[in-house]
Amino acid sequence: MPTTPPAPVLLVASSGGHLAQLWSLRPWWSGRARAWVTFDTPDAAALLGGEEEVHWAHHPTTRSIANLLRNTGLAARVLTARRPAAVVSTGAGVALPFFVLARLLRVPTVYIEVYDRIETPTLTARLCRPFTSLFLAQWEEQRAFMPTAITVGPLL
Repeated sequence: MPTTPPAPVLLVASSGGHLAQLWSLRPWWSGRARAWVTFDTPDAAALLGGEEEVHWAHHPTTRSIANLLRNTGLAARVLTARRPAAVVSTGAGVALPFFVLARLLRVPTVYIEVYDRIETPTLTARLCRPFTSLFLAQWEEQRAFMPTAITVGPLL
């Protein structure tokens, strides 16, 4: 009887620093089935060049309703086709449609607040909060605005 391959972890982040923070979790995700969602930028393409499954999201996400709708369509396609074990993100705007749809599909979500926001939450953290199963903080001070978060320490 054929076995079903394990459900992947879906790693979602904007390119640049957000993606670098997810990449730093390599000891955790390297042994797992995984898929990536990020922007098709030179740094992201170089970093993820050896990865088997990368989905390119639409950007910019700031104040772009058109790209929000495009990324919502992408989220629907990826989440229904792959049925990930979890969606993990460090932000930014590209995370929102994936978190909303993951919640509707009962897929656990993990949001890791970025390391450079210590006194106030990012807009993405505030928007994703109702759809997040687990919040992780990189600094203990971030728990002032995310009291249920678990502090994991700086990723970079």
